[in-house]
Amino acid sequence: MMKKLVIFDLDGTLINTISDLATSTNVALQACGFPTHQLEEYPFFVGNGVNKLFERALPEGEKTPENKLRIRTIFLNHYNLHDTDLSKPYPGIVELLTLLQNEGFILAVASNKYQEATSKIIKKLLPQIEFKAILGQRENIPIKPDPRIIYDLLALTNCTAEEAFFVGDSGVDMETALKAQIKACGVTWGFRPRAELATFNPAYLVDEPAEVYESLCKENKNS
Repeated sequence: MMKKLVIFDLDGTLINTISDLATSTNVALQACGFPTHQLEEYPFFVGNGVNKLFERALPEGEKTPENKLRIRTIFLNHYNLHDTDLSKPYPGIVELLTLLQNEGFILAVASNKYQEATSKIIKKLLPQIEFKAILGQRENIPIKPDPRIIYDLLALTNCTAEEAFFVGDSGVDMETALKAQIKACGVTWGFRPRAELATFNPAYLVDEPAEVYESLCKENKNS
C-alpha cells in the first residue's frame, strides 16, 4: 500500500536540540548541588522523556523521586525560556519537509519531549511546515517505545499502519515502529549511533535527509 503519512521523531531527527537540553539540565543539576556533564554525554541521556533524562543525569545514589522532582522544576523553568537558544533544524530538513509537503504527504510528529515544548519548538523553528498532528509526552499516556502515540496519530490523520512511515534517530524510535507494525527509516545524523539503529533492522537506514524522500519513493514504487 502507498505510504502517505510520514511521522517524524523530533529531537535528533528534525531538530538538533541537544545543546539547549544539556544547558538546562546542567543549570538544574548545579542549582541542586550535583555535578554537571559535558555536552557529548547528553545524547545518551535523552530519548526516553525528561524524567529519564534527569534519572540518567543524577549521580548514583541520588536518583530519588525527590531529587528528580527538584531537577524537573528548575529544568522546566529554564528550558521553557531557552528551548530554542541554540536549537535548529538539521541541514536539509527544511528542504525535505517542504518537498514532502509539496508532494502531498501528510506530516506528523511523535516525540517523547513533553507536549508543550514539542509544539512550541516546531512552530517556532519550522513555521513554514504544516503538520497534521503533533504529539509529545502527555500526562498518563505511555511514551515511546510504547506504540500508543503511533496509534493516536493514525487516528488523527485517518491513516492505516500500512500507509505510515516512521522516521527517527534512536533505537527507541525503531522499536516503536516495530511494535506499531509500520515501516521505519533510521537516520544517522541524530543522537544515537548507527549500530543502535541497525539492531532493530529498520527498512531503511539513511545518512542524509534527501535519502528519506528517496526511501519513500522506493517504498511507493514497490507497493
